[in-house]
Amino acid sequence: MSSMRAWGWALLAAGALTLWLLPIPDGSKLWILAVLVFAGVFTLLESPSRAKLLAAAMVALLVVYLGLSLHRAALLLGTDGWIAKGFGLALLVLPAVGVWALVREVLFGVRTEQLGRALEAEGGLPADDLPRTPGGRIVREAADERFHVHRAQTEEQPGDWRNWYRLSLAYADAGDRRRARSAMREAVALSRGRPARDVEASGPAGDGPG
Repeated sequence: MSSMRAWGWALLAAGALTLWLLPIPDGSKLWILAVLVFAGVFTLLESPSRAKLLAAAMVALLVVYLGLSLHRAALLLGTDGWIAKGFGLALLVLPAVGVWALVREVLFGVRTEQLGRALEAEGGLPADDLPRTPGGRIVREAADERFHVHRAQTEEQPGDWRNWYRLSLAYADAGDRRRARSAMREAVALSRGRPARDVEASGPAGDGPG
């Protein structure tokens, strides 16, 4: 774990150094560095250990990309002609969208991790005891059976974020990553005081039996 964390910090440091050496305005550098510090620190401190290195690499690469985009935008905005300036303005939008997406995903990951720790402390996490195939995949029939249990619990108490968290895990076990993510976002929203929504009537749309 310590080795992986060291690699993560090294990647983030390399991204910050690369950004600082790029010939872009100091204001833009400071702005992106602030995002790097925010995203990097929360990624390394809050993410599961097995995902820290990959998450740190993604953050570092995104920061370098944002820096290059701002550099190119500054060059185009300083060029004569409305077409070039228009491309420059478009390149300013891309870093803004990238920063928004990065911050949004980092916050989602942090809040998900916090809910998981809280549920584990309460003893409310489902047991990881579903049967698996020789290849290591969860048997789809067993996952579907557990999914229906958690969906019924969520339908009975849709305002409890714990039910949505467990439903998200059940979706993931059944191979439906899209609905697993949607259910987890609902769990996060409920934990922050948002009103509950209805549970989807359909079952998981996974990638086939294990």
